[in-house]
Amino acid sequence: MDGYLGVIVIVAVVALLAAGGLFLLFRPGRKAPPPVKPPETPVLPEEKRPAGTGAEDEGATTTLPPPAKPAEPVVVEPEVEVPPPSAGRMVRLRSRLARSQSALGRGLLELLSRDRLDDDVWDEIEESLITADVGVAPTQVMVEELRTKVKVLGSRTPDEVRGLLREQLLAQIGPGLDRTLHVRKHGERPAVVLVVGVNGTGKTTTTGKLARSLVGDGKRVVLGAADTFRAAAADQLQTWGERVGADTVRGPEGGDPASVAFDAVAKGTEEKVDVVIVDTAGRLHTKTGLMDELGKVKRVIEKKATVDEVLLVLDATTGQNGMRQAQVFAEVVNITGIALTKLDGTAKGGIVISVQRELGVPVKLVGLGEGPDDLAPFDPEVFVDAILGD
Repeated sequence: MDGYLGVIVIVAVVALLAAGGLFLLFRPGRKAPPPVKPPETPVLPEEKRPAGTGAEDEGATTTLPPPAKPAEPVVVEPEVEVPPPSAGRMVRLRSRLARSQSALGRGLLELLSRDRLDDDVWDEIEESLITADVGVAPTQVMVEELRTKVKVLGSRTPDEVRGLLREQLLAQIGPGLDRTLHVRKHGERPAVVLVVGVNGTGKTTTTGKLARSLVGDGKRVVLGAADTFRAAAADQLQTWGERVGADTVRGPEGGDPASVAFDAVAKGTEEKVDVVIVDTAGRLHTKTGLMDELGKVKRVIEKKATVDEVLLVLDATTGQNGMRQAQVFAEVVNITGIALTKLDGTAKGGIVISVQRELGVPVKLVGLGEGPDDLAPFDPEVFVDAILGD
């Protein structure tokens, strides 16, 4: 009985405690817990406070600064070069000729200096000349002349042998030929030079170097990029012109070459320059197509000016292949002179003789290296002396 009463007492105490806790929790007038404040934004000093964040700007629209304009690209004008004059260039470049041509000269001098010149020796001399691309007919003439002179002289000193060979080489090259480049303007009209040749012979490069040479001689030049079938040719020519301050007239890729040539001559006339040089296409797919195109270019130019020079550019290293190309162009246009490139890179300098004999026109310019000023007026005596050495 006592145990039962004890349990009742414990239950009653627990019930009273629970009721007291509920009373305390829900009693009238109890204050609610304070609300949690959000973290305050730190106030910046005036000099560091961004615009639009002050109390006075409340409700205003923030104005962002305008975006910075992209910097204008800096256009650097190419520096205009002052090339050296053309006079004396071949003398300065003679050492390059001597490196490639002296083997021919030494061989001929050694053969002619032998005590006994029998038929075998003369055959060797003839072979040396033909190998050097002198050509069969000029070689035969030279050998016959040398044999006659040797018989007259009898005994021969080295100086006499050298003199004989020099005389014969000069005679075949033709020291009396007019190698003048006709670039004198006609009153208010410029002189016009038409540059022709197969692509790969250095035609466009030769045109650019010729422009440099003429500028070095004090002439004003305009270039015509009439090789419209190769965009690279027009770009290359324009680069050459910019280096010496010469304007380049060009047209759309694949456009009419005659139209470009006409515009170049018109610009040259308007600006009263001395010379207009027109670079033409060098495709040899058919002779008929080439003839039509070059003929049209020349006819269109002659509506505005006179074509004073038609320069054929030949690669000296191609030898007899170059001769065949030359003959095709000679049938198409009236060539007035030859520019022989890469003459320093071959021992076959005899092509100077053979190409002149075949075409009946003189070599007027020679390329003697890769440098911009390595195009020189051809000097027969300097050329022969380089072949024979000192």
